Amino acid sequence: MTQNYKNHLRLFPLHHYIATPLTIGLFIWSLVALGSMNTDNCADGLFKILASFALVLVVFIARTYGIKNQDRVIRLEMRQRYFELTNKSFAPLEKQLRMGQIIALRFAGNDELLPLIDRAIAENLSNKDIKQAVADWQADFYRV
Repeated sequence: MTQNYKNHLRLFPLHHYIATPLTIGLFIWSLVALGSMNTDNCADGLFKILASFALVLVVFIARTYGIKNQDRVIRLEMRQRYFELTNKSFAPLEKQLRMGQIIALRFAGNDELLPLIDRAIAENLSNKDIKQAVADWQADFYRV
């Protein structure tokens, strides 16, 4: 399958369709159950709420760790690509770009990367604008 702007977003079914809905549903269910409990079972209900909330946090924290790690790898990849193309450090330009812009620039082919970096800085392009400007899309099927 060819990747492009229209189909590059990735969903991880186990996370997006199973773990997240289940943990959020469990948390909501525990809140509803607490409302219908008598005062004798209140401690048990509070425990269920805390436990289910902890599960929701674990799911979101795990996702955040994966994305942050991926962002670091993309930043390193862009530093390497820029150095290979220019024999210069990416650091001065990196300071002028937001992480989202760097991630969007990752999809640009080598021939268009340098002009697109300059344009992204000069025009303060959004992530979406950068991705839509990419003509030679470099697919990434390993993103989290």
